[in-house]
Amino acid sequence: MTLNLRVLSPNRVIWDSEVQEIIISTNSGQMGVLPNHVSLVTAVDIGVMKIRLNGKWSTMALMGGFAKIDKDRITILVNNAERDVDIDLQKAQETFRRAKACLVQAEGKRQVIEADVALKRARTLLEAINASPSDSN
Repeated sequence: MTLNLRVLSPNRVIWDSEVQEIIISTNSGQMGVLPNHVSLVTAVDIGVMKIRLNGKWSTMALMGGFAKIDKDRITILVNNAERDVDIDLQKAQETFRRAKACLVQAEGKRQVIEADVALKRARTLLEAINASPSDSN
């Protein structure tokens, strides 16, 4: 059995095909979804989604949103997302370095929160392509 997975951002359809299983990051932790999953709606955290298709795993960096699961149909609405094959390693590493520097220089609560979110997004891009953020120092 398979699941119909659709990942949509405001600008484009990022994924629209059958998969065997997914694992997503929610605000309360990671959640695995298999065929005939109970119906629910959940917030999606900034994090890596793992997708199993034809017995192989791939990943996608999700930048927050919502997921609606209805038995064998999953619709994920995200602010932005990038498939692992579309992420440029050097660009992701540079984004991580800049985000880290911004966090160090942040002054005031708002700047710290914004810099922390930017760092989490940058780290997620690296994790989606299996590059350790510590490799980007």
